[in-house]
Amino acid sequence: MQVPAALLPLILRLDDINQQPPKDDDVVAGWVAFVVFIVLIMAVAFLGWSLSRQFKKVRAAKEAGVFGDDDAEDTTATSSADDSEKQTNS
Repeated sequence: MQVPAALLPLILRLDDINQQPPKDDDVVAGWVAFVVFIVLIMAVAFLGWSLSRQFKKVRAAKEAGVFGDDDAEDTTATSSADDSEKQTNS
């Protein structure tokens, strides 16, 4: 007698039900998980440090006038909006 392929996962699942769960003493995270956790903490700390350095560079560049005047950007945005309205009304 052949078992249809669709029923095979169900039969395997029923087989798993009969197994006993592991004891609390047998389940431990281990040293590998601890090392992975520490490495992830270090990675997040490095990314935060790097981000704060980039923000300091951007602030210094803005104060040095690298990005241009803020007023010029506002008028450009306004003129772009005016241009889009003219095209819509045409």
